[in-house]
Amino acid sequence: MGDHLVFKIALTLIPSVGAVTAKQLLSYCGSAEAVFRTPRTQLLKIPGIGLQTASAILNFKNFDRAEQEIQFLERSEVRALFYLDADYPNRLKHFQDAPVILYVRGAVNLNPERTLAVVGTRQPSPQGIAICEDIVKSLLPYNPQIISGLAYGIDGVAHKAALDASLSTLAVLGNGLHRIYPAAHTGLAGEIIRQDGALLTEFLSDIGPDRENFPMRNRIVAAMCDALLVVETGKKGGSIITAHLANDYHKDVFAVPGRIKDPKSEGCNTLIKTHKAGLVESGEDIAYFMQWDPPEEKQTGVQGSLFIDLPPNEQQLLELMRQKTDPWSIDQLSYQTQLTGSEIAAALLTLEFNGLVKSLPGKRFIPV
Repeated sequence: MGDHLVFKIALTLIPSVGAVTAKQLLSYCGSAEAVFRTPRTQLLKIPGIGLQTASAILNFKNFDRAEQEIQFLERSEVRALFYLDADYPNRLKHFQDAPVILYVRGAVNLNPERTLAVVGTRQPSPQGIAICEDIVKSLLPYNPQIISGLAYGIDGVAHKAALDASLSTLAVLGNGLHRIYPAAHTGLAGEIIRQDGALLTEFLSDIGPDRENFPMRNRIVAAMCDALLVVETGKKGGSIITAHLANDYHKDVFAVPGRIKDPKSEGCNTLIKTHKAGLVESGEDIAYFMQWDPPEEKQTGVQGSLFIDLPPNEQQLLELMRQKTDPWSIDQLSYQTQLTGSEIAAALLTLEFNGLVKSLPGKRFIPV
């Protein structure tokens, strides 16, 4: 995996250097290795880098730990994805606090056409389990990747239902890949990998499932989905945190309603009545709201294939968007093109009018 990965991993080991600071250092220094070779005077000129951080960088000696991690990766068939790598998840990449490195075990495509995250209580009712299974399996014609956290309850049900339906599934962990947590889901994790899914984490291999890691895990689940489904949950807990994060990330959030005063449905009902989630009862509801069409029903896009003499901004956007079929947000397009939000909005409006771009819920766009 090379010396360069040693420096990339080492960058994540520096005390007080999180994802945002690490990216700031990389943008000014040019590479992870260069960060450790930059003189103090130059480090202090980087915005946001104070004396404490500069000293932590210059005094860092724990490269052996980075070497040990590389040995674990090779031994365990785990990929390390740097945030500038081509196969780093595009849905996650443009968020400021996206991890600098992700660790992945499994062959899943991290940039699929569609993704749905499913979350809920660790102690679901029989009805909640059945609803979760039915919704996931009914989405087979639309082929979304099912994302969850491998936890007890609804997480595990969603992963199993995806496997049963031959849908791709991704488990995001709140610990390192040296162990599966909860241990009872070791078999499920193995089956996910065998069926071309994957386990993903931002944590080094020796990091355990500590309480503070799970909100960090939840932000990745929220960032990597196009839509988030909450099946059953109380008014507090990880599922509610993930739903609020998804709202903050401008993702579509859906919830299954439940009986009034049922503690397991209280969170879902609250999300619906406060307009934080749309009410859904089936996979078809989700597909309708997301404007998902089964692959065989997709239009050929004849108009999009015709030659149209486009202005430079529209041509630039269209060429960029056609590089992948995933939905694009205005923020992503602005980051990639350096155009302003208003310039992009105006260009997208014209492209949509010409039938070259289609708008989706949540202010996202796809090429036709």
